[in-house]
Amino acid sequence: MAAPPLGRLVLTHLFVALFGMGSWAAVNGIWVELPVVTKELPEGWSLPSYLSVLVALGNLGLLLVTLWRRLARGKGERIPIQVVQGLSVVGTALLALLWNHVAPVAGQSHSVAFLTLTFVLSLACCASNVTFLPFLSHLPPPFLRSFFLGQGLSALLPCVLALVQGVGRLECLPMLANDTTGPPIQLSPINFSERFSATTFFWVMTALLGTSAAAFQGLLLLLPSSSSVPTVDAGLQIGTPGTEEEEEEEEEVSPLQEPPGQVADTAPSPDPKAHQLFSSRSASLLGLLAVTNALTNGVLPAVQSFSCLPYGRLAYHLAVVLGSSANPLACFLAMAVLCRSLAGLYGLSILGMFFGAYLMTLAVLSPCPPLVGTSAGVVLVVLSWVLCAGVFSYVKVAINSLLHSGGRPALLAAGVAIQVGSLLGAITMFPLTSIYPVFQSVKDCEDQCGP
Repeated sequence: MAAPPLGRLVLTHLFVALFGMGSWAAVNGIWVELPVVTKELPEGWSLPSYLSVLVALGNLGLLLVTLWRRLARGKGERIPIQVVQGLSVVGTALLALLWNHVAPVAGQSHSVAFLTLTFVLSLACCASNVTFLPFLSHLPPPFLRSFFLGQGLSALLPCVLALVQGVGRLECLPMLANDTTGPPIQLSPINFSERFSATTFFWVMTALLGTSAAAFQGLLLLLPSSSSVPTVDAGLQIGTPGTEEEEEEEEEVSPLQEPPGQVADTAPSPDPKAHQLFSSRSASLLGLLAVTNALTNGVLPAVQSFSCLPYGRLAYHLAVVLGSSANPLACFLAMAVLCRSLAGLYGLSILGMFFGAYLMTLAVLSPCPPLVGTSAGVVLVVLSWVLCAGVFSYVKVAINSLLHSGGRPALLAAGVAIQVGSLLGAITMFPLTSIYPVFQSVKDCEDQCGP
């Protein structure tokens, strides 16, 4: 069969990337907007602790998806994906309207609307990993990398939007001291107001999520019917995202479900054992995927402010934005050069852990880490965050690309590994950052490292 036109192929990649953009954009948007909403909500800066717990509880979304698979066997992923996207769009829109509404609970004011909607969005985002990834088993591996490119944008775009908004702008101005024991002139932090409100921010996020949902509908229209399955890129075929019964009928014509060598014009699998979900290779890949997500989604984000803010807010903003940019760049690299060696992936993971260990050391030594107050310190901390994020992003994309040859069950297992790893990382760091004084935050406009 003839390959589809280049324009259709590019459009499909675009729709897959926009589809992936909607996976975690809602929760990522809430995280970057915390400096703004904490000014008005009664919980103040204890709100991040609440948010960490709610995102962890969002893993109940996995149970809901499992229940759906039990009660509606053979229905595929289309309906759960549409439910997840609907919850994300509606929840973010309601957040734009109700985020600053408070209500009394046990005699104290709490941001009930904000916390409730955050929990709903966490359910949707956590469920996306075990619905979006299995859907992509119908597409060849190159489209999986486009999906992770879009997933990287789900972190980058909210960060860029927050920077445009002017989140966290602060200047230290000299002012007369109120006490008589210290110097007569002290530096006092002056916070600048944002260029637009949190309500506007959440409306923009709603538009991005709506775009992602529309891209999924466009993707369904672009995918061929089961009676006409064109080939893409030297024999890679696009399957049809329909019911489980349709998947079983297509197993004989889809090379994604066939062992290597049975179809002459299909690309060979990098490893025949990849088709066995419970092989030692697959188990190693899933374990490595869980560990990398525990670090990137749970451990390291919890200490980013502690490791960066001692070097200044510029260092913090550069680390956040450039670190988020490293994710899509790693996806582009994986499209050109994909590491298929398990030893190579372990080596890259060790390299990422080296940068992560350096960042964790800086966080533990906060507010006086090495090279504080120097340009070299700023360069090192920003570069470490960028390289750490880039290396781990590449490893995650490579692992999912290798698991793709195992079909839908392997990608479903990958989604579960991602969520379990993220949950364990968050649970590990919550007491260290919120209960025990392991990490010390830096105070604005104060020299805490002087003699």
